Amino acid sequence: MVVLASSIVSKSGKVLVSRQYVDMSRIRIEGLLAAFPKLVGMGKQHTYIETDNVRYVYQPIEALFLLLVTTKQSNILEDLDTLRMLSKLVPEYSMSLDEEGIGRAAFELIFAFDEVISLGHKESVTVAQVKQYCEMESHEEKLHKLVMQSKINDTKDVMKRKANEIDKSKIEKTRGGDKGFSSMSSLGGRLDSSFSDMSISHGSGGGGFGSGPAFGMMSDVEPINTKAKDRSRSSVTAAPKSSGMKLGKSGKNQLMESLKAEGEDIIEDVKPTGQTRPAVAAPTDPFTLTVEEKLNVALRRDGGISSFDMQGTLSLQILNQEDGFVQVQIETGGNPEILFKTHPNINRELFNSESILGLKRPDQPFPTGQGGDGVGLLRWRMQRADESMVPLTINCWPSVSGNETYVSIEYEASSMFDLTNVIISVPLPALRDAPIVKQCDGDWRYDSRNSVVEWSILLIDNSNRSGSMEFVVPPVDSSVFFPISVQFAATTTYSGLKVNGMIPLRGGGGTTPRFVQRTQLITQNYQVV
Repeated sequence: MVVLASSIVSKSGKVLVSRQYVDMSRIRIEGLLAAFPKLVGMGKQHTYIETDNVRYVYQPIEALFLLLVTTKQSNILEDLDTLRMLSKLVPEYSMSLDEEGIGRAAFELIFAFDEVISLGHKESVTVAQVKQYCEMESHEEKLHKLVMQSKINDTKDVMKRKANEIDKSKIEKTRGGDKGFSSMSSLGGRLDSSFSDMSISHGSGGGGFGSGPAFGMMSDVEPINTKAKDRSRSSVTAAPKSSGMKLGKSGKNQLMESLKAEGEDIIEDVKPTGQTRPAVAAPTDPFTLTVEEKLNVALRRDGGISSFDMQGTLSLQILNQEDGFVQVQIETGGNPEILFKTHPNINRELFNSESILGLKRPDQPFPTGQGGDGVGLLRWRMQRADESMVPLTINCWPSVSGNETYVSIEYEASSMFDLTNVIISVPLPALRDAPIVKQCDGDWRYDSRNSVVEWSILLIDNSNRSGSMEFVVPPVDSSVFFPISVQFAATTTYSGLKVNGMIPLRGGGGTTPRFVQRTQLITQNYQVV
């Protein structure tokens, strides 16, 4: 089969679209297409016409003709099959089957014809595949845009933080010495009095705001004086106390170098320099509301859910204490399986009737909540769910064949969530070398110290809702590969909670205060057992 050209012409002989697949001059193709209407008008009822040199295979489409110009040696059955495929593609790309509609979709039709016919020969493709190829949707391009957007957001945060630091430094320079000190003292006294009126006490347990046990929310942030896990991995050279010879130092260095050569991560001891740990960056927006949901899920290896527990919190951070006289207007997704509970200092009746979070005493401001993860306003819980509502399911199929165990792992992601930074950790038996990975959708890493293979996918969206990985290890029992631990994050939550606005109670002037909402769904303990 050799197709010379595929064209769409009007019954009057006007060429609307034409794509050539062999080298031919413009004069020749125009001559062949100009002769076609005259041959059709001879009264024959066939779908093909033969001349001395070429064969026309055509199909009427309303007031137009879809036409293939082939050699006489071409297989006419394959030509008819190609013609049927092209006739299915034309309505997919052209809104109307007339001259105007074909002219608007001319380039799309040419691209689609190129996917069906290559160098004059038909490709084995379907209509869905042709549409997918023409869309040219690239998963790598999505990842690249995601990384670039993340860098842009980080740069914006740094710019805001630097701008605030510059503004604060200018304010401090303009203040007088004693005057500035007295104003700061009066401000501190006013804040202390407001906090004491609200009975804020870390150990009282009386239901005040903060990270105390009254609200039942413990901070995950480590104390500053604990041993830092992310200490510098670079070698720090300290000045020697004396010039005497030290025994055993060269042996220790040789041991370190040998471990580094084997690929181990070496964390060298760093002597404290007396500098304090850098402080956490302060928020730059007047109001920051954080919606966070944590998942504790245990999936059965043979399918189904063993346990499901989702706990969510809504916390508030305020940049300036004077702006604390506000109320928060929220909107929930209406999931009947989710139970909401407000903080004891929140007006429960106001929340149930109008979905507004406000203090029982409107004359008192909200605390700033900048000392930790913010002031907890609302929390919720969901403990029942079917397998279709789980963000990610994992299937592991170990099979022993001779002296090897083939392990096939596949994931299926729910269309409800787009997951980022997915890590699937599969325990392995103690191995000297890394497993032999036959196939992997994403990246993988072997942790020899913990005997775990980590399968990582940066982004799971509609382009890769399912994926698989296959590797080979020596023969072992199938129970060795469980439990499988999973980590991921998402910006969609089960509750669908949304902050609609901030309602000022004092001096607002009718304007809605500016705020930022951060939403995330993270895994706390997500396993396949």
